[in-house]
Amino acid sequence: MKIKIRLREILAERGMSQRQLARQMDLRPSTINHLCSDNVDRVYIRTLENICEALNISIHELIDDEQE
Repeated sequence: MKIKIRLREILAERGMSQRQLARQMDLRPSTINHLCSDNVDRVYIRTLENICEALNISIHELIDDEQE
């Protein structure tokens, strides 16, 4: 199983840039950029919680488990 963070897709659906989210969350743009990439291998749970809160979504919307 592969776990995927759907942040890039969610931002595109909302017409929101990575930079806008970074500003809203007071995070470095590089942090959001990393989470939008396909190469995420670790992330803080609190960061995921904060993203969900900022975007008003559930963790189930943010994370997708892909069956290989």
